[in-house]
Amino acid sequence: LSGSARPNDMVEFPTLATQKKIKGLQMFRRKANIIQQGDRAGICVSNFDAKLMERGTIASPGTIKLIHGAIAVVRKVRFFKGQLNSGGKFHISVGHQTVMATVTFWGAREIAKQVEREQESQQMASNGNAPILGKSSLGGTADLAGLPRLKFDWNQDFLHQDNYLETIPASDDVLPSQGETSNGDSQPPLHWARLEFLTPVYCPMDSLVIGSRLDTEVNANACRLAFSGRLVERYDERLDNGRLKSYTEKEKVGRCCRLGDPYRRSDDNKLVRYEVFGTDLFKKETNMSQFVGLLIETDSGDVGSIQSSFGSSGKFRVHFPAGTALREGDSLYLRFKRYANDPRKAIHQDGALPQARIGSRVDPPVKKKKKKNCINNADEQSNTNNGAVGEIEKLKGDILENGKSPLAIVSGLFTMEDDISKHKGRKVVAITTEEEGFIHGSFGKMGKVKVSFENGVSAEVGSRVEMLAI
Repeated sequence: LSGSARPNDMVEFPTLATQKKIKGLQMFRRKANIIQQGDRAGICVSNFDAKLMERGTIASPGTIKLIHGAIAVVRKVRFFKGQLNSGGKFHISVGHQTVMATVTFWGAREIAKQVEREQESQQMASNGNAPILGKSSLGGTADLAGLPRLKFDWNQDFLHQDNYLETIPASDDVLPSQGETSNGDSQPPLHWARLEFLTPVYCPMDSLVIGSRLDTEVNANACRLAFSGRLVERYDERLDNGRLKSYTEKEKVGRCCRLGDPYRRSDDNKLVRYEVFGTDLFKKETNMSQFVGLLIETDSGDVGSIQSSFGSSGKFRVHFPAGTALREGDSLYLRFKRYANDPRKAIHQDGALPQARIGSRVDPPVKKKKKKNCINNADEQSNTNNGAVGEIEKLKGDILENGKSPLAIVSGLFTMEDDISKHKGRKVVAITTEEEGFIHGSFGKMGKVKVSFENGVSAEVGSRVEMLAI
C-alpha cells in the first residue's frame, strides 16, 4: 500500500500483536529482493502459523495502531435518500473490518473555504502540470472518490451544526458545491465527521471509510451506502473532546434610551454622539462587570463598547470611538459566540473597535438669565390675563413617527410653592411653532412640569411656551 520491504526486515501483525522477520520474498513464483507499493507478492516469515490470520494487514512495527475514534473528511453518497443526523449510528467499513460507530458531522462552511484555498495553492504550485498522487492506504480509492487530502486544524473555530447539510446557504459566501460528477451534477458538500467506534480497530490514517445503514430492509429498493470518507486524524474522546472548538452564535437586542452630548465630527462635519445609554439588554440584578468591554453594534454598522452600568435598573453606558448617528429608541445589538466544550461558558467576540474620529462639542443654547425677572413678572400678569410664560428645558420620550418628541420639560410656569396638581390638564402652547399640549404633572421640586404633546413638539430646547388662561 505504501513504502517497500526487503528480506530480513521486521514486520508487525497488528491484530496479533506480534513481530516477525521476513525470510524471503516472491513475485509470480520468482525470488525478489524488494517489493514496493502496488506489487503482488508472497512473504515468508519465520515461526508463524498461517492459520492464525485469514486476512489482515502487515506493516512496519509501530505504524498501525489501535484507534478508538477518528476524524474523517466525508461526503454523502448522492443515491442515499435518508438523513445523516449527528449522533446517529452507522456501520463503518474500514480496511478489512466493519464495525458500528457513532458519527457527528460539522464544518461544512469551513471545509468549503479550506478546499478553495487548497485548490488555489495547488494550481499555483503545479503551474499547469499534472498533480502528484499521494500514497495509498487501506481502500486507496479515496482519491477516485473525490475526497481531497486535507489537514485538520484543532485550533480552527467551527460553527455548530445539528446534522449533515445537504447544501451550504448562499449567504455563507462559499461555493454551493465542491465538485461535479461525470455527468455534470453537483456533489454534496464535504464535512468533517467524528467517528467513535464501538469496537476499536487497527487502521492507518489516510484510509478510505464507508458509512452504511446495513440494517435497512434488504428487499427495499434503496441505497444503503450513506457516505464515504478519508481518515485524517486520530480521536480519543477522553483526551480530545475538549479540543474541538465548536461554537454557536448568540445575539441579544436592547435599545437606546438616552443620548450623550452632541458633537460635530471633524472629518465629515456630521452631527454624532460618542456616548449613548442603553436598556433592555440586562436585568437589574445582572453583574455588569463581566460585560464591560464587550462590543455593541447598531443597525447602521457603528461599533462601540460597554463602559459601565448606568443606574441600578440594568441600563448601561456605551462609548463609540468613531461616533454614531443613533437616535433614542434605536436598537443596540450584543453579538457573541459560545463554545460548546467551554466549561466556563465564556463570551467570545471576533470584532474590534474602529479608529477614533474626533469632533467638537455642540453646546446647547445659552439661557438668558437677565430675562428671568421679566418672565417672573410676566407670570404674575399672565395669571390674571393670558397665562404664564416659561421655556423648554428638555425633550423626552421615544421619538414619534413624524420625528417629534412627545414630552417636554418646562420651567418658569410655576414656583416651588405652587400646587401644580391643581393645574393638571391646562393647555400649553409653544410660541414659535404654535403646537398645543397639556400639563401632565410636576417634574422634580423646582416648579418644573411635564407637558404632553399628542402630535409631538418640534420646538427646540430653550424655546418659550405659554400657558393659556382657564
